[in-house]
Amino acid sequence: MLENFNAIKVESPVDKIIKQIRSLISSGSLKPGEKLPPERKLAEKLGVSRGQIREAITKLSFYGVVKVIPQSGTVVTGIGIVALESLITDILELENADFKSLIDTRLLLEKEAARLAAIHRTKDDIVQLSTALNLYEEKLMAEGQAVEEDLMFHIKVAEAGKNAVLKSLMMIITPDIVNSFMELKVCNDANNRKTIEEHRMILNKIANQDPEGAVHAMEIHLEDIKQFSINRFDKK
Repeated sequence: MLENFNAIKVESPVDKIIKQIRSLISSGSLKPGEKLPPERKLAEKLGVSRGQIREAITKLSFYGVVKVIPQSGTVVTGIGIVALESLITDILELENADFKSLIDTRLLLEKEAARLAAIHRTKDDIVQLSTALNLYEEKLMAEGQAVEEDLMFHIKVAEAGKNAVLKSLMMIITPDIVNSFMELKVCNDANNRKTIEEHRMILNKIANQDPEGAVHAMEIHLEDIKQFSINRFDKK
């Protein structure tokens, strides 16, 4: 009986602010290029502190959903992760065989993203990747799952490769694959520490500009999801 129940996640004010802004962008109430209200007015309207508004905007900016322009304000970007939600929802309705193809495609894209990242990465890319890795580790060790943070690390790898088309494809096909994998995989401290070390190895190879090493590190990291695909689809 207990397996029919799901744990209730208590959302922080920052999470609720982010969810509301995401919802407004997805619905079209906030459009690309449009400014968010000033922090003070947003805080008053939502009944939260300016610090909580600032934290939410910082996270949305890191995720590419908004852009903070000095002396101007916070602007909604053209295509952030949430702007692709309707397209991603359509992907969820694919047949199992097609979903398996998505996983196979992700494996190809991820390895190429790692290779390109090792070749083209900048110092700023390493900072972004390190930040994403730290957020992933903190969330994973605290809660046992870190789906958005896991996704963001991989998106930052794609960004470091300087191939906008590859990054867009990753943003389309990866989120629901990650969600499905995380939901069905049994999470424990050993598995969590293993994935953290795998992310560290990928970052290390990219930082050292080792394309072959980056591809190999990504292959090792994706072995679990490859086996997940085989066990879920090939054995049916």
